Amino acid sequence: MDITLETAQRILQSQPFSEHMGARVTHFSPDGVELRLPIDSKLHNQHGFVHGGALSYMADNALTFAGSIALGTAIVTSEFKINYVRPANGSELVAKAKVLHGGTRQAVCQCEILSVADGNERLCAIAQGTIASLSSARSA
Repeated sequence: MDITLETAQRILQSQPFSEHMGARVTHFSPDGVELRLPIDSKLHNQHGFVHGGALSYMADNALTFAGSIALGTAIVTSEFKINYVRPANGSELVAKAKVLHGGTRQAVCQCEILSVADGNERLCAIAQGTIASLSSARSA
């Protein structure tokens, strides 16, 4: 099944937590995906920066959508690692992810998370993860 931007948007909208967060898929193609999330004060930590959990949410979803490029839509995140490189603030988070290697049962993907302030994007986190196909999963 070829996944279109519209399909990716419907999948994200079907996730109650993503609807709650207000995230949206803005790009989906064989070369990668892009998710965006408006920043509001409810996402801030005690220092006034975006909480690391919001950055991790963006990484997890962007990595999984990137994994769907290689594996289709019956997938889950198997694991991911994130490096926070700069505090995030501004008006919006942008997560850009791509497939580094896609096999038949798993894909290794990479994601950059940027914060947008005054029209300028700044790198604030980098993540890498493994996305696994559910089609090869066995019942317990």
